[in-house]
Amino acid sequence: MGEPRFYLLSKGSTETFGFCLHEELGCQGHIIRQVELGGLAQRRGLQDGDRLLQVNGHFVDHMEHHRVVQKIKASGNQVLLAVLDGDSYEAAKALGRDLSQMLPTDIRPRLCHIMRDKSGFGFSVSGPEGVKGTFQLSVRQDGPAERAGVPSGSWLLELNGHSVRSCSHTQLARKLKQSGSKVTLLVASGPVEEFYRLRGLQATAALADTSWLPFKARELHMVKGDTGYGFLLKEDDYGSGDVGQFLWDIDAGLPAEQAGMKEGDRVLAVNGESIEGLDHQETVLRIRAHKEQVTLLVIDPRQRCVLPLDRAVPSAVPR
Repeated sequence: MGEPRFYLLSKGSTETFGFCLHEELGCQGHIIRQVELGGLAQRRGLQDGDRLLQVNGHFVDHMEHHRVVQKIKASGNQVLLAVLDGDSYEAAKALGRDLSQMLPTDIRPRLCHIMRDKSGFGFSVSGPEGVKGTFQLSVRQDGPAERAGVPSGSWLLELNGHSVRSCSHTQLARKLKQSGSKVTLLVASGPVEEFYRLRGLQATAALADTSWLPFKARELHMVKGDTGYGFLLKEDDYGSGDVGQFLWDIDAGLPAEQAGMKEGDRVLAVNGESIEGLDHQETVLRIRAHKEQVTLLVIDPRQRCVLPLDRAVPSAVPR
């Protein structure tokens, strides 16, 4: 019996992933079909008849078909798929095997937001001398980093939305100092880092577990309609001199409202890339870079009652 295979598909804003997902009478599972000749899926190795088991680390074999399709669409321009060849899938089903047991339980990096206390962020960084981009974190017990969900011994992948692969230790220390009182890290535990390294894949924020963030984050995937997305982006101060990007003036019946956008939502990431540290115009350009669709990671800041939202200065994004 075959083993599950993993594929990280990253496409441009005008491309497709190069396959269709079918539900077929008399066949079980979510079936990979219409793999485009020379397309992204075929180039990575997906085959006609493969059964989809996992999307971005979430087991989907038991889900309704339309929900699985929506999960792929909500991934934006990058998605991590786990599949099993059709014969092995049918054999496993005939034997009554639990297919979820064939897959690793945790393959997602973590996005963690750390607020500095009097003693610092609560972690230290080590790495091979003279080697760029390889940083392992030691986490102080009961410190800010541990409370934010950073596993001790984890590997640092991104700092404030930017990859650290080309950073020296000195450059990283400078960036941490410039972060001020808060920092957002993308980290991978030892097993997660090993999972991606052994398969030659890159763990990115688009695949991250956001459950450790100090607020409930939501993903909004929107395909632009004839009259646009139907919202405006405004910049505002949300306390301690920090500035964020907020969503307002949501048009009824248009993609933004249909995706679940709420007045006052704050944007954390665009298409899986953190906007921490970006100004208003840079965020607008990130949204506009993908002309026909966009995925936003947002929070409702009023859940925490710490963000004053009464001084918004209008700056329009194409609606």
